[in-house]
Amino acid sequence: MVFVRNAFKNTFLFLLIIFIFCLYGIKTSFSSFFSVSENLTPKTSVAKDSIKKQLPIIVGANLTGEYIPILENKKVAIVGNQTSVIFRDSITNKNYTHLVDSLLSRNIKIQKVFAPEHGFRGKADAGELIADGKDIKTGLPIISLHGKNKKPSQQSLSDVDIIVFDIQDVGVRFYTYISTLHYVMQACAENNIPVLILDRPNPNAHYIDGPTLEPEHSSFVGVHPIPLVHGMTIGEYAKMVNGEGWLGKNLTCNINIIPVKNYTHSTTYSLPIRPSPNLPNDKAINLYPSLGFFEGTTINAGRGTETQFQIFGSSDLPVEKYDFAYIPKPNFGSKYPKHRGEVCYGKDLRESKHLDSINLEWLINAYRNTNAKEKFFNTKSFTIHAGTKKLEEQIKQGLTFQEIRNTWVKDLQEFKIKRIQYLIYP
Repeated sequence: MVFVRNAFKNTFLFLLIIFIFCLYGIKTSFSSFFSVSENLTPKTSVAKDSIKKQLPIIVGANLTGEYIPILENKKVAIVGNQTSVIFRDSITNKNYTHLVDSLLSRNIKIQKVFAPEHGFRGKADAGELIADGKDIKTGLPIISLHGKNKKPSQQSLSDVDIIVFDIQDVGVRFYTYISTLHYVMQACAENNIPVLILDRPNPNAHYIDGPTLEPEHSSFVGVHPIPLVHGMTIGEYAKMVNGEGWLGKNLTCNINIIPVKNYTHSTTYSLPIRPSPNLPNDKAINLYPSLGFFEGTTINAGRGTETQFQIFGSSDLPVEKYDFAYIPKPNFGSKYPKHRGEVCYGKDLRESKHLDSINLEWLINAYRNTNAKEKFFNTKSFTIHAGTKKLEEQIKQGLTFQEIRNTWVKDLQEFKIKRIQYLIYP
């Protein structure tokens, strides 16, 4: 009997221990389950957020209801080019009408068109002087702002009540559309004429970088003391021009900006129309700030090919170190390309990563490897593109890219702080 009792007691204790472990296991399993569920909840939420469809970007020109009333019964001048369009389809941006044609169809009294570099239809070479003329389609007089006059004259504004500025920019200091903006604002301020700006996205708005222009090197290729890549739209830039007193003589232009909808500085934007003959696609626009330095050197940056600002080369670069080759030939947008008809050795950058900063390595390495160092830099041209003489000197002294970039930091930080007060978009 004692044996049976002890056996029963031992069995009971054993079963009790098993029962407790089972309970603990069940609790742990349930805890793990709920813990996993709680962890999944935010992940699921994030996933849902990440698949939210990006609302289509609506450029200022498309918001006709906001600016047509401003233009009615006024004598209007347009500062525009081939990119000054109203999109019929905001999803694909493939169908569009020109702003001038649209406004005329709404009985807006357009007096004339002011044309920037490359002309009203955007077909002229970079730097080519544009003559005044007449638009074949509409019969409107076209006044060039890239010929003997960069600024509208008082006479040309005598029959104008308001100017509409609508040009697609790419956010780079030596891209001259912001220089045209400056002179238009200055002329309008002097003649008490308001400027209506139809804003458009900046495809290079996702970063700010490069040397800051020194005032003594100001030119039409760079008017203001800003970094090479400024990270602002045309509308934001116009606010800075006013706010910083860059028009001179205490002038302030009366500007009215029609902002872009559904846009931030980090929003990717693919330009549906090339903004100038030698920026044919998104890749060229992204590489342009870095390869644009070559404009002041003996290096060809793809002009005279169909891959402008996506390749570079020169007959002075050694084939041993540059195995990509091409021959520049006269074409649309480049009648007289550098090294025309010569075999150029260089690099093909069409598959390079998307840049969020300037790359100087290509320029530095080209200088170090060229067979003609003594003629590599066209000092005058290079200085106005760089906005400073220091960059050429730094490269010749053998400084590394990082050492050169370190000399930009202070100016970049100061500009970023200054820029904040003029931003329209987050």
